[in-house]
Amino acid sequence: MCVRFTLSLCLSVSFSLLSVSAAQAQELSPIDASLIEQQDSPEMIELGKKLFFDPRLSRTGTISCNSCHNAMEGGDDGRVTSMGVDGLLGGRNAPTVWNSALQGSQFWDGRAATLELQAMGPMVADVEMGMAGHDQVMERIAGIPGYVQEFQKVFGKNARIDLDEAITAIAAYERTLITPNSPLDRHLQGDKQALTDIQKQGLQLFESIGCTECHSGPAMNGWNPEDKEPVFEEFPRFDDVAAVEKYDLASDTGRQQVTGKQEDAHYFKVPTLRNIALTAPYMHNGQVPTLEEAVRVMASAQLATELTDEETNALVQFLYATEGEFPSQTMPRLPSRAGQSIVPVAAEPAVQAKPLDH
Repeated sequence: MCVRFTLSLCLSVSFSLLSVSAAQAQELSPIDASLIEQQDSPEMIELGKKLFFDPRLSRTGTISCNSCHNAMEGGDDGRVTSMGVDGLLGGRNAPTVWNSALQGSQFWDGRAATLELQAMGPMVADVEMGMAGHDQVMERIAGIPGYVQEFQKVFGKNARIDLDEAITAIAAYERTLITPNSPLDRHLQGDKQALTDIQKQGLQLFESIGCTECHSGPAMNGWNPEDKEPVFEEFPRFDDVAAVEKYDLASDTGRQQVTGKQEDAHYFKVPTLRNIALTAPYMHNGQVPTLEEAVRVMASAQLATELTDEETNALVQFLYATEGEFPSQTMPRLPSRAGQSIVPVAAEPAVQAKPLDH
């Protein structure tokens, strides 16, 4: 856990653009696909990709994993909160799927420790894909001959389509979604021309005022490859600032809803800042509309600090430098059942939305 800043300490932080010490510079590190041990076959990855893009895994045949985590764009859906089956809305903003393999846990409250466990949740979440149970999902997949052939190709000729195989394949695809070689990466690797002057100033400010206390490491989310346990941070730290009420930042108690422990109230997984300019709106509830405003909110609610317009602009310009190179994505051809719908014709009654997802 981060050591809590006292108000007096936060207010004493200098805003001058000081040279970054060697110790501070080590808090950020380049992102690289080699950080993920990818041992899956191309066939496994392609199967996972098809499942990720297939809306037939949802009750109405309209919602896929990609609906909320668009791998053809910023890895999210651009909504305040995501829309699932029957137009139902969840209660949390969809995190990006890009670089999700570089997270110590999944979902805002960290209730899934791995990508595999995360892939299970939306299938049966009322406000997301809405299936009655995982058995129903597997029956859908098993009813498509092309999938049966692909599962046997990947898992063996006697393979039985089951949940473990499906989520293993989906996670294998998601592990390929890494965005290296951003201007920040090139700067950290010694390219002195990779950042503009204003971005260099933003980086110095980012480190000097304490942002790297939580947003460090290759994914800028506090995660490092050697970490064994997930890390959660308190948000908001200072609930008496105007932004907390304006954007309703304190009503969601975060991890406490998973553990039931009072000491976990208002703790959340630290989101990655990679490609952050592509994933508005911001915060766990999606209530902060722009990156500029998100920077100001984080400074006030986490560091008890008010930024000037110049400082805000420098930080925003620096965050633009986190956008990496996106591996090319092509839409998969899904196994077909010509002339037959896998989704029952009679629509099932809509369900009531649960308060939280993602």
